[in-house]
Amino acid sequence: MTRLDDYLHPLHEGIWEVVIPKETVTEPLDSGWKKSRINVPSPGTIACYRKGRYHVHETGTKWRVHLDRYDPAVNPLLHLIDDAPLLLMISDTFMTLIMETRRSEMRSTADTLSLEKRIWQEQVVSGIILFLVGFSILNNPRIFFFRIFELFIPCAIIGVAAVVIVRAFRPGLVDGQKTQNLVRGVIVLCAGIFAFYLPLDLWILFLLGILALWMIASAVMLLFRVAKGRHAVPEGFFSRMAIGILSLGAAVTLMVSPAGILAILLFVLGAITILLGTTLCINGLRLRRWMSRVPGREDGRESA
Repeated sequence: MTRLDDYLHPLHEGIWEVVIPKETVTEPLDSGWKKSRINVPSPGTIACYRKGRYHVHETGTKWRVHLDRYDPAVNPLLHLIDDAPLLLMISDTFMTLIMETRRSEMRSTADTLSLEKRIWQEQVVSGIILFLVGFSILNNPRIFFFRIFELFIPCAIIGVAAVVIVRAFRPGLVDGQKTQNLVRGVIVLCAGIFAFYLPLDLWILFLLGILALWMIASAVMLLFRVAKGRHAVPEGFFSRMAIGILSLGAAVTLMVSPAGILAILLFVLGAITILLGTTLCINGLRLRRWMSRVPGREDGRESA
């Protein structure tokens, strides 16, 4: 009987990633592994799980496991700075979406779930909507930028507040927990209302400050590790050196020409949205074709 954990010791000996065929792991993941909803995109990934600093990407036939430098549950900021720098997230998102459009095989686990829980029309419609949103971003980025801070973010904050307040009235909570959730919800609600009246210049300053600090911190940590030599950068010496240098250059450019960087970021956002919409459309049509090959299925429903 073998567990996934039995194959992870090389990660503590300088190996960046271990790849384990699924057939060699006979035991299911134990309770210490928690499903991770937010991850840097990776081609072919069905699901991701974390266990402390261990981070596994499940594909159709393999477990791909690497060791993060920081556990996001313990050090979320350091994890973003060192394990998931902004430029890495952007580049991996593009790569994953492009490779997803070129996929031709059916991934057994993921596609079986798709056949059971989703219909291809939903993906196509969602893809068309995202494509149109991406096109509107590229067509008029200034208006889109204004709408994000004047409408979307305040409404999102108020939505979060509503969820927290509703949770305060769930059955089974003790009085202290109800009061705590209710107070948190009211505070978040006030923040959302206040956000409607916050000047746009302050929003821009806040956004630029976060981006600059993120990229500078990533550049410093990555280049500091690169200076120590290859052994300190098992995930890729030259790739992390390039990301560090580019992050530092982007941060400097942000301070010199903030409008230019914002324009680039909006262009990237629009391009990613269009690419995501295209990917969904292609996958929806691909799913329709696969459904026609599955006995007893037609458009995701049991045939009579």
